[in-house]
Amino acid sequence: MKAFDRDLVSGSVVRSVWKLAWPAVLLRLVDGLHSIVDHILVGNFVGHHGNAAVGAAWLLFLVVVLFLASLFQGMVVLVSRYSGMQDRDNLSWVVYQTFLATIYLFALVIAPVGFLIAPHALALVNVTPEVHAHALPYLRIMFTCAAPLFLSLMLAMAFQASGDPKTPLILGALTTTINILLSTTLIMGLGPFPEMGTAGAALGTSTAPSLSVAVGLFLIYRRKMIIQPPPRYTLKLDFALLKNTARIGMPTGIQAVLLNFGGVLLFRKLGVLPYSASAQAAFTICYTQIFSLVTWAGFGLRIAAATLMGQNLGAGNPSRGKRAVYVAAGLGVAWAATLGLVFWFMPGPLLALFDAVDEPVYSYGVELLRFAAFAGVFLVSTLTLTGGLQGAGETRIPMYIAFIAQIVIMLGWVEIWHQLDMLTPTLAWAALLVSQFSRWVMTQSVFTWGRWMKSLQELHG
Repeated sequence: MKAFDRDLVSGSVVRSVWKLAWPAVLLRLVDGLHSIVDHILVGNFVGHHGNAAVGAAWLLFLVVVLFLASLFQGMVVLVSRYSGMQDRDNLSWVVYQTFLATIYLFALVIAPVGFLIAPHALALVNVTPEVHAHALPYLRIMFTCAAPLFLSLMLAMAFQASGDPKTPLILGALTTTINILLSTTLIMGLGPFPEMGTAGAALGTSTAPSLSVAVGLFLIYRRKMIIQPPPRYTLKLDFALLKNTARIGMPTGIQAVLLNFGGVLLFRKLGVLPYSASAQAAFTICYTQIFSLVTWAGFGLRIAAATLMGQNLGAGNPSRGKRAVYVAAGLGVAWAATLGLVFWFMPGPLLALFDAVDEPVYSYGVELLRFAAFAGVFLVSTLTLTGGLQGAGETRIPMYIAFIAQIVIMLGWVEIWHQLDMLTPTLAWAALLVSQFSRWVMTQSVFTWGRWMKSLQELHG
């Protein structure tokens, strides 16, 4: 049975942050690698219509992922708090109930409803018929086959929140290796398999985590982890616990859905421009794939920050948790700034990986990467500070900030230029930067001077 890690709540803050941050960030980058490989293969074997199709379908599917992840975020807050208290029984029960709820939600709601609404959902993003033909099979496969994807995300977040970042990293590397092999085989049609294009990418992404989920559950069953098997196996849901978990996590889910919904609507607006498929492909390649090197690092740091804040709260030391979040944010900014230099000075080689070398998709991509060079610094800092707030149980304020930045500011900017009949891809890329900057300003202000920290200090004496 693995022991609780006391280094996360005592001693050097930098050491505590580094212990959680590097495996969490590396896990997100490893997880994102398969998506980049998928897009490289799709771009080379299907064309930029395939990139636009996968981008459109993934944006829609991500709404469901992020909504379900709100339950996982509530789990993270409770598991990290119980870990700080060294209460193994309660944290294990939270994980087991979240596991059951995930299975029920997928089988009874996500799979059947998603399959039926997939064509109507694609109509929301205003894609061309060529893009739609590649996007529909991808989206339907993701809706009906992605149970392993959801369960692997849940287990990774649970292990990290309990103070064990290395096990999910190992399982994530296993998943990514299988995913790349499956996607390469199915997209290209190697051996006895037919060439499946975007459908092959969906099958690889949705089924590859199966082995990692099985290994993770086996480790829990064999009592090798901090998380233990439940005291009794039951198919009955603990609705009181799940209601509390959802209450904590739901604002985070709404926040994530708002952020993604803003991306969906921006993608739709790109569909009304001349050369719309090229603009949508540039958005998919640059912002959802290449920029993910920043985004995934930010997500990893957000999980690390939430865990450190939650565990230090559980140990009765909120000020130490806040210092840890600032250290994690500093690491993220250094990473984003380094990548920003690559985006600014080396856009050509990055776009060539996806075969995005023809005009106008190439010019659109170069412009977007240069806006992203600055947006990444604000995004990774925002995500880390948001993790600190969420780890403390303050999930509502980040939700309000996401609405203002992504819906009011970003989409308001785009709509003004659209109504003036002056909207261009350059102005759309600028909207992304303005949104990230405004979100950072608001989050930084709340985290530094908000009343939430004073309330926590009073609560802990």
